[in-house]
Amino acid sequence: MEKPATLGRAGPLADRDHRADDATLIARSRAEPEAFAAIFDRHATGIHRYAARRLGPGPAEDVVGETFLVAFRHRDRYDLSHPNAAPWLFGIATNMISRHRQAEVRLYRALARAGLDPAVESPADEIVARVAATSQRRVIAAALARLKPADRDTLLLVDWAELTYDQAALALRVPVGTVRSRLNRARRKIREALDDINSRGAQP
Repeated sequence: MEKPATLGRAGPLADRDHRADDATLIARSRAEPEAFAAIFDRHATGIHRYAARRLGPGPAEDVVGETFLVAFRHRDRYDLSHPNAAPWLFGIATNMISRHRQAEVRLYRALARAGLDPAVESPADEIVARVAATSQRRVIAAALARLKPADRDTLLLVDWAELTYDQAALALRVPVGTVRSRLNRARRKIREALDDINSRGAQP
């Protein structure tokens, strides 16, 4: 995964950047653009993993590059009261992914047929990690394809990106109550899909 050229970094800054929180680095980067490279170093892997789970490894590279270029260009708008930039970055990444909705749905439908996950495994996956059977993976992929985009975004930010409810609300710019209602709806549909296949499997 290549770092965008605009995020070049001077070596002597490394130790200072390592100790600073994200808000401090972003504030510093407004006068010293090279300081933003530390934000890339901290968060690019997580953004890539999240995007790859949703779009596949190839498009994920583009999402990562676009996410950090947008973040870099708009760093002057970042709310410095938030020391952790992950919700902001995952929000941008989710917006980038939204430009590929059809490709995302096609990927889930392909997974529903094959039952395989082409992306890296994520310990944050609270749904798929509990499911060992290929048939169940297929059902989950099909259910993800059927979710409303807003519900899918919310579910995957929490279950794949490991954001808290509050962080997901920041990423999506919605109230926490909206995050909770979307999650409840999405998880209910996933459970219903799994219950359906389990009930059919239990029939003689």
